Amino acid sequence: MKIFLKVLFIIFIVWMCVGVYLLNTQHQKAQIVMGLGVFYLSFVLMPIFIYHRYRDGKYKKYQLNDEKLKNWLKNRDS
Repeated sequence: MKIFLKVLFIIFIVWMCVGVYLLNTQHQKAQIVMGLGVFYLSFVLMPIFIYHRYRDGKYKKYQLNDEKLKNWLKNRDS
């Protein structure tokens, strides 16, 4: 999965570089290429990355619950 994400990210970087080049050369399809690149990032790359990152419950250490809040307040007052 890590390799797949790296390949998708490299595709995105190349895509955006091509889009910037087309913008600089005043190509008529440059806006479409850039828009599709943002679309690709938003609806393909980011959801796959988020799924890969948080599929094993790794996000639970970042959640704020009552116990963590009480510990934080107790440690702050000390």
